[in-house]
Amino acid sequence: MEKVEYLVVGCGLSGAIIAERIASIEKQKVLVIDKRDHIGGNVYDYKQYGITVHKYGPHVFHTNNKEVWDYLSKFTEWYYFMYRVKAFIDGKEVNIPFNLDSLYKVFPNTLAQKLEEKLLNNFKFNSKIPILELKNSSDNDLQFLAEYIYEKVFLGYTVKQWGVKPEDIDSLVSARVPIYISKDDRYFTDKYQAIPKNGYTKMIENILNNPLIEVRLKTDFKDVKNKIDYDIMYFTGSIDELFDYKHGKLPYRSLNIEFKKYDKEFMQSGPQINYPENYDYTRSVEYKYYLDEKSDKTILSYEYPCEYKDGKNERYYPIPNEDNQKLYKKYLKELLKLNNARRTGNPRWIYVLGRLGDYKYYNMDEVVEKALMLAKEKL
Repeated sequence: MEKVEYLVVGCGLSGAIIAERIASIEKQKVLVIDKRDHIGGNVYDYKQYGITVHKYGPHVFHTNNKEVWDYLSKFTEWYYFMYRVKAFIDGKEVNIPFNLDSLYKVFPNTLAQKLEEKLLNNFKFNSKIPILELKNSSDNDLQFLAEYIYEKVFLGYTVKQWGVKPEDIDSLVSARVPIYISKDDRYFTDKYQAIPKNGYTKMIENILNNPLIEVRLKTDFKDVKNKIDYDIMYFTGSIDELFDYKHGKLPYRSLNIEFKKYDKEFMQSGPQINYPENYDYTRSVEYKYYLDEKSDKTILSYEYPCEYKDGKNERYYPIPNEDNQKLYKKYLKELLKLNNARRTGNPRWIYVLGRLGDYKYYNMDEVVEKALMLAKEKL
């Protein structure tokens, strides 16, 4: 049996960062394994026709956390990029989040002006107001606007994304859908917004570039768990998989992403267009916008949400509901029992992290923050 002190399962952002911290802080060897044939997890990208394509859908890095930004900046140069997203609503491209300019795209000028005045009279400029607040307003026009945003922006997209009936959508989730009392048309408002200049894969490669780190791809944990003896393991896979699904499988949503090449310079007006009403896909993404890459061809992806099926597709989105959280907590108890056993002779210690390990829909900066925090606590 092979013996290692540190084993990291998963070579996405979480796994790569933990491995780098072990090698840099502890000066110890670390073995990283991943069942895929590439590093980077879901941020993996590659070049085609001179265009950087994101294999698992679009990733635009954004954060207000300077520590996270400074850490990643050691491993990449950045291409500063303000993400702008539009939605195809009533046959028109409309800014998302829905803002003051959006009013004039979908309503007649007189009605748009009337709604804008009421919003500015009732709410602070540059604020995001949940539609629940508009629905609870005594003003009929603001109630109408809330219903319009719910129906046209939120409902159809969510039904496709999560595969649920409209009546099964948690009202508290829909209530958080905002209108932006602003003309700011950026999708994110974080201080730092950028994409790695040479791609995410290169950034991960740089993070892993340490003689103390060994990476083995096409290596599934379930196939080697009885062949590798480790002292400490950082597991970034799905926590139910770690325990052989003994309490049942945690549900996820997945994506069928269809890539198409076009023999023309551009196909759409911007990097991302959402389709809450029309078509079976939820969004189309044109990748050459991200790094302003020049090519006489263009590549788009179209995302079709679907159920996750083990061995058939990838886990993308944990499904947040009460039953799934109860199931997740059962696995946390199993982990606690396993680690408590260390005190009675079991030499192994296991930590879980990342979107799958924590069963939470993290943004990239949250993934990095959590990995750095865990490293500070445990190393």
